[in-house]
Amino acid sequence: MRDTIDWSRPWYESVRDAAGRLSADTHFRDGFSQQAAALGLRNHLGLPVSFVPQEALPEGTAYEEHIGATGCVPTRDNLHDFFNGLVWLTFPRIKVQLNALQAAQIARDGVGKSRGPARDAATIFDENAALLVVRDNAAGQALMDALREHRWHEAFVARRAQWGVEAQVWLFGHALMEKLVAPRKAITAHTRIVLADEEFFTLDDSARRAWIDERVARQLAEEGLSTAGFTPMQALGVPGWWPQQDAAFYADATVFRPKRVAAVK
Repeated sequence: MRDTIDWSRPWYESVRDAAGRLSADTHFRDGFSQQAAALGLRNHLGLPVSFVPQEALPEGTAYEEHIGATGCVPTRDNLHDFFNGLVWLTFPRIKVQLNALQAAQIARDGVGKSRGPARDAATIFDENAALLVVRDNAAGQALMDALREHRWHEAFVARRAQWGVEAQVWLFGHALMEKLVAPRKAITAHTRIVLADEEFFTLDDSARRAWIDERVARQLAEEGLSTAGFTPMQALGVPGWWPQQDAAFYADATVFRPKRVAAVK
């Protein structure tokens, strides 16, 4: 299964270190538990985080509820759950905060037929989020505005020099990572923009991951989460993430769509 992943792809930068610490002689689920124990990972109740077979999830118990109550993450033998484990090891504070939010909603409202807006936002974040860290200055604000307004040429072409230098993408969503095993132009992330000062961009990759984990988890705890906080961003549109990023690539309006104009009543 892991042989299908091209680890040289730039979109796997966020979880590459955690993947590299896995042993080929150990089931990845056990490797995740070993890394979690070494890092001292605990859920919002202070329970140690470990990774268990899917069969350990009791019938009728919600996945998020089980993690919140036990610290045990049910994990199947597939790429989806493989990437999920890597994200737990890379951004544990964010994962714990998302799980705390989901568990609290379930405790209050039950599982129900629909998740409700807060759980919907947490699920979207968990599955399909990209974290775009942007330098907090005028150029960074202009890039954010261009993305939010779907001015794709400005964001990806005119402002290409900012990417990788003053704007960095760190994937978080494990379903997004799974889709990118077989990259397609239309794959789009729900992007959360995170402002950073100049110091962030002087850190090494490990310190940047830790900074993102702490900052975003704190924001979620203080501000909550809603779907309004996301902006779409085509993963292969990120400058340097795909070789054929010429004018025709970004001119494809079936992928790089203009922003919808609200109808006037």
